[in-house]
Amino acid sequence: MRRTNSDPQPEPELPVNRGELKRVLEALLLSAREPLSLADLRKAFDERVGTDLLRSLLEELRAEWSDRSLELLQVASGWRFRTRVEFMPYIERLNPEKPPRYSRAVLETLAIIAYRQPVTRGDIEDIRGVTVATQVIRVLEERGWVDVVGHRDTPGRPALLATTRKFLDDLGLRSLSELPALEHINPTLDLADAQ
Repeated sequence: MRRTNSDPQPEPELPVNRGELKRVLEALLLSAREPLSLADLRKAFDERVGTDLLRSLLEELRAEWSDRSLELLQVASGWRFRTRVEFMPYIERLNPEKPPRYSRAVLETLAIIAYRQPVTRGDIEDIRGVTVATQVIRVLEERGWVDVVGHRDTPGRPALLATTRKFLDDLGLRSLSELPALEHINPTLDLADAQ
């Protein structure tokens, strides 16, 4: 008998052992376009698998994939598989993709927001010593790296800017504490003295 879209799908049975659970996790993570949070993963198991067990299984999966071309990575939004850096040149030969080029103003503005957040446009201008064009902030917002997280309680109520989870995910980071020390990035951009 042929199944139609209106036929109810049979309920999948909960895997009974760790090996089967890991295989399901692997399938979920390999097919996902975005990182999956622990809550997302629990939902796939109809909330019948606990968070601690999921963490343990994810760590086992990470270890099992440690010598393969993909790696299991925990980022700000959850877990995802990613091609290891050493294999990227081969992939780029098949799929030549020009990464977006950002101006120095955009990159400096992003660094200021990342290291001093939340900041206003005026704060950024004080640190950079030049006016920040609206287009610079717009580029970062359109990329999904920066968002307005509130307003400063001063005249004019300027918007407070901060980085997003997508910013962390795109950099492969779990939190801002994993950002490299600023003096290693650009010693000429002195954020410490700017207030």
